[in-house]
Amino acid sequence: MNETSREARTKSTRRGGGLIAAVLVVILAVGAGGAWVAWSNYETQIREILGLSPDNDYEGTGTAPEIQIVVEEGEFGDAIAQKLVDAGVTKSFDAVYQLLLADSSIVFTPGSYSLKTGMSAASAVAILSDPSNRITFAVTIPEGYVLSKTFETLSEATGIPTADFEAAAVDPTLFGIPDAAPTVEGFLFPATYDFDPTQDAASVIQTMVDEMIARLDALGVEPSERFSVVTFAALVQREAGPNAEDFAKIARVFQNRLDAGWNMESDATVTYGTGNLHTVWTTDAERADAGNPYNTYVHPGLPIGPIGLPGEVALEAVLAPEPGPWFFFVTTNLKTGETTFSETTAQHEAAVRELRAWCAASPANADYCD
Repeated sequence: MNETSREARTKSTRRGGGLIAAVLVVILAVGAGGAWVAWSNYETQIREILGLSPDNDYEGTGTAPEIQIVVEEGEFGDAIAQKLVDAGVTKSFDAVYQLLLADSSIVFTPGSYSLKTGMSAASAVAILSDPSNRITFAVTIPEGYVLSKTFETLSEATGIPTADFEAAAVDPTLFGIPDAAPTVEGFLFPATYDFDPTQDAASVIQTMVDEMIARLDALGVEPSERFSVVTFAALVQREAGPNAEDFAKIARVFQNRLDAGWNMESDATVTYGTGNLHTVWTTDAERADAGNPYNTYVHPGLPIGPIGLPGEVALEAVLAPEPGPWFFFVTTNLKTGETTFSETTAQHEAAVRELRAWCAASPANADYCD
């Protein structure tokens, strides 16, 4: 029995659709470089299969200048096709849209991408469909950084002025930070981030706050406890040296002091309040200054807020301090971070003398003690 014209057209369309999809899978699966090789070698055949005439598509990978295209969250192929032609990247809407219709498996990851003017639809789609081509600003914020240093580092990486970060952070509650927090200090989780060029200062801060809250939630910290946990962890982070095993011991020292009704007497809180963050020493006058709200020598309990950015180890330490009888600690080798933990005042004073002797042992050691 002979097939009808309609049946023949239907079969032909199905065969063509399958071939189109197969061609595109090959082109796009190999990435932008492989796509251009395929396009260069088989352009005529691919154009014929896809119905792309030279009249509606450019040839090649384009020319300068580069153009930044932003793929928004939830944006569909028709919007992207229009965006490309409007920017002068591709020659026509149809040139891109026909590619997308032929292969529904093509997906786009939101973000910013660098393309050129006068690109073929195939080369443009190959770049946009590869998440590794996203433009990002990578930045690492170390544990223990204070807010001012954090904003400076973020500004250097993103090009956003430090003043913009300071202005965006005026009201901590806008980011979901507890009302008790005097600033956003402590609630920006220290880690490595890849920020999108479209993000502004508030968005960058929110990303880091969200990461801190996610870490707290994962550790089982209730929302009502976030402020005290972050404040305590920031203190441990600033007081601890490079040795991760000391964090839980330092947390125990301060917890023992709190449980005994002692003041915490942390030099790190005093220096945070004075702004003298370059030194490990405090003076008698600084330790006696009640006008410093962060001075835990005269103000009981935790400081009024975090004194830096605590990392995961510090958070875990305050949630599970190491059992022990210590009420004092001092780092006796500032180069290695070796720390002595003591039960009595006499033991602690002996450890302090050991630190001073280490500082006086050589000019190299003295550099750590200024």
